[in-house]
Amino acid sequence: MGGTEEMTNTSIGVQELRTRIGEKAKADPQHRFWGLYTHVWKLDVLREAYRLAKQNNGAPGVDGVTFERVEREGVELLLESLSRELREKSYEPLPCRHVNIPKEGGKVRGLKIPAIRDRVVQGAVRLILEPIFEADFQPGSYGYRPGRSAHDALERVRVGLCKQLHRVIDLDLKSYFDTVRHDLLLSKIARRIRDDDVLWLCKRILKASGKRGADADAEPLPQRARGEIDSASRRLRMHSKQSVVLAKGIQIRLGKPSFHKQNRK
Repeated sequence: MGGTEEMTNTSIGVQELRTRIGEKAKADPQHRFWGLYTHVWKLDVLREAYRLAKQNNGAPGVDGVTFERVEREGVELLLESLSRELREKSYEPLPCRHVNIPKEGGKVRGLKIPAIRDRVVQGAVRLILEPIFEADFQPGSYGYRPGRSAHDALERVRVGLCKQLHRVIDLDLKSYFDTVRHDLLLSKIARRIRDDDVLWLCKRILKASGKRGADADAEPLPQRARGEIDSASRRLRMHSKQSVVLAKGIQIRLGKPSFHKQNRK
């Protein structure tokens, strides 16, 4: 996600809203938010979501619509249409386009690419929900988080080594985007959200799927093409795993360096 640049470029109205939501989430870790859905379909939130989606410059989805076409036909027309569909609860996400990305060893990674219109809606949901869950995430979590990078994670490792923290536990969420259970993910969201309309929208987004095969020879695509909801859901899953590790008090200060790896679905 966008990091520091995203935070400084976000429109003032949306930024103030996110700040208020985040402050409330930090002040009351048990609070369950309601009345959020109204913000998702507001045009200023959708405009910001579109700006961020275009900034990522991802590939078109199953409908073949590019950003150039959206700009040519009118961005406001698209956003007003999405706002109306969300407000009337007639919004239906398109199936995702599936592309196989080559990996080392001859393996491939499946990538689901939402249509631009659906990326905008996902981005709007993220803009509203992200401050809530950011307040809950562990300070040592760096993946898929705004304002954090792999360099920050490496610095955290360096500091840990200086403190004689030598044991590394590597948890790999195997085939996460293909195996994640939607019911469990939605239940985690519901721990902080008691807005039925938001949960309805999240469920629709998660249910959207596409067909494989049409793009077997497509050029490799940047990971940013993946939907906003995918990376957000991965953060929630990693948070639960980190919480389990911390709850067991795994922080060993002495002893020889060791490495443990587990694959978890």
